[in-house]
Amino acid sequence: MKLTPELYPSLTNNELESEIVLRFGIEALAAEDVMEIIQFSISEHHKDTLYH
Repeated sequence: MKLTPELYPSLTNNELESEIVLRFGIEALAAEDVMEIIQFSISEHHKDTLYH
Protein backbone atom coordinates (compact mmCIF):
# COMPACT_ATOMS: atom_id res chain seq x y z
CA MET A 1 0.00 0.00 0.00
CA LYS A 2 1.28 3.47 -0.88
CA LEU A 3 0.91 5.88 2.05
CA THR A 4 0.83 9.04 -0.10
CA PRO A 5 4.29 10.47 0.57
CA GLU A 6 3.27 13.54 -1.46
CA LEU A 7 1.36 14.73 1.63
CA TYR A 8 4.48 14.67 3.80
CA PRO A 9 5.76 18.18 2.89
CA SER A 10 2.42 19.78 3.75
CA LEU A 11 2.26 18.39 7.31
CA THR A 12 3.49 20.42 10.27
CA ASN A 13 6.06 19.09 12.76
CA ASN A 14 3.28 18.73 15.32
CA GLU A 15 1.23 16.63 12.88
CA LEU A 16 4.24 14.52 11.95
CA GLU A 17 4.96 13.82 15.62
CA SER A 18 1.39 12.67 16.38
CA GLU A 19 1.00 9.17 17.69
CA ILE A 20 -1.70 7.15 15.99
CA VAL A 21 -2.69 3.82 17.49
CA LEU A 22 -4.07 1.21 15.13
CA ARG A 23 -6.03 -1.48 16.92
CA PHE A 24 -5.69 -4.02 14.09
CA GLY A 25 -2.33 -2.87 12.70
CA ILE A 26 -1.40 -1.15 9.49
CA GLU A 27 -2.06 -4.32 7.49
CA ALA A 28 -5.80 -3.87 8.12
CA LEU A 29 -5.90 -0.36 6.58
CA ALA A 30 -7.11 0.47 3.13
CA ALA A 31 -5.73 3.54 1.32
CA GLU A 32 -8.94 5.50 1.98
CA ASP A 33 -8.59 4.71 5.72
CA VAL A 34 -5.12 6.26 5.73
CA MET A 35 -6.43 9.41 4.06
CA GLU A 36 -9.26 9.65 6.58
CA ILE A 37 -6.82 9.34 9.50
CA ILE A 38 -4.57 12.03 8.01
CA GLN A 39 -7.50 14.38 7.41
CA PHE A 40 -8.79 13.86 10.94
CA SER A 41 -5.34 14.42 12.43
CA ILE A 42 -4.93 17.68 10.51
CA SER A 43 -8.37 18.92 11.56
CA GLU A 44 -7.66 18.05 15.21
CA HIS A 45 -4.41 20.01 15.14
CA HIS A 46 -6.14 23.02 13.59
CA LYS A 47 -9.39 23.06 15.57
CA ASP A 48 -8.23 25.82 17.95
CA THR A 49 -6.51 27.88 15.24
CA LEU A 50 -7.84 31.35 14.55
CA TYR A 51 -7.72 32.43 10.93
CA HIS A 52 -7.63 36.11 9.96
